[in-house]
Amino acid sequence: MKFAFIIDPIHKLDPGHDTSVAMMEAAQELGHEIWITEAHQLSVIAGKAWAVLQLVQLKPVQLVEGRWVAEPTWYTVGDRLLMPLEEMDAVFMRTDPPVTIPYLYATYILDYVNPNKTLVINSPAGLRAANEKMYALQFTGAIPETIVTQDKQVIREFVEQHGAAVLKPLGGKAGEGILYLEPSDRNFNSLIEISTQQHRYPIMVQAYLPAAKDGDKRVILLDGEPIGAVNRIPTGKEFRGNMAVGGRVAEVEITERDRQICTQLAPTLKRDGLIFVGIDIIGGYLTEVNVTSPTGIREIDRLSGVRLGQQVVQWIEKTRAQEK
Repeated sequence: MKFAFIIDPIHKLDPGHDTSVAMMEAAQELGHEIWITEAHQLSVIAGKAWAVLQLVQLKPVQLVEGRWVAEPTWYTVGDRLLMPLEEMDAVFMRTDPPVTIPYLYATYILDYVNPNKTLVINSPAGLRAANEKMYALQFTGAIPETIVTQDKQVIREFVEQHGAAVLKPLGGKAGEGILYLEPSDRNFNSLIEISTQQHRYPIMVQAYLPAAKDGDKRVILLDGEPIGAVNRIPTGKEFRGNMAVGGRVAEVEITERDRQICTQLAPTLKRDGLIFVGIDIIGGYLTEVNVTSPTGIREIDRLSGVRLGQQVVQWIEKTRAQEK
């Protein structure tokens, strides 16, 4: 089979951390061709989606004393070739957020991939529908008390009601721009002005969950089923557990409550073509649904002794075989 990965420049990826690399390695190990491209290299020609693609060969990372270690030169790429994406069996849209106008345009181009010939993960329409903050709001009973607004007074009343809250920009990623706010904070108004960009943009405001100090669990879902999890725990004086801001990772179990949340999400995720998803759970509450380029596979594999990338590739093999 042929797999294409739409990624950020490959030289900027961290092979010991990046989930895209983990899945590329898994596909290569299972005997498939791996091709890479970038979002700006996509086109529509004669009513079909095309891309400038390069065949890539990877030197898989090795687990050494509990750390993933990569070769200094961990990949080689072939010549650039302009090809229709329908020549691929599967295309992974793995460009990192934020979701910008060029990102959205790339999803419009991916609409012109023939779904009868090629599986796109995740669905272009699903990527457009699922803002990683707003998408969670539909799963009532799974999320903590949450509002979305740019109105300072509405925010103040919410924070006073709950004693503390977390402000999240709707287009943020990796914990960027997330603020902890208490009613007594002398910078209360300023923080709201900064977060809403002078009341021009709505933000998510969630009741602060004290369980956040114990970790922010990332659960990986494949076709609506949880296949692995990792806990991200804040360090020092940082209240955010995101790995990008220094959160440490620890092995964690998928609980019955986690499975209940996944069961609630699964029909909607499948409806929207969101096959590979990472959800965030704090204290038994769903806080985000990550669909653009969910991460966590490397950490889960290292801590739990599994190979999630191979599970993803084998699921694609089985799905494509059933379609034929």
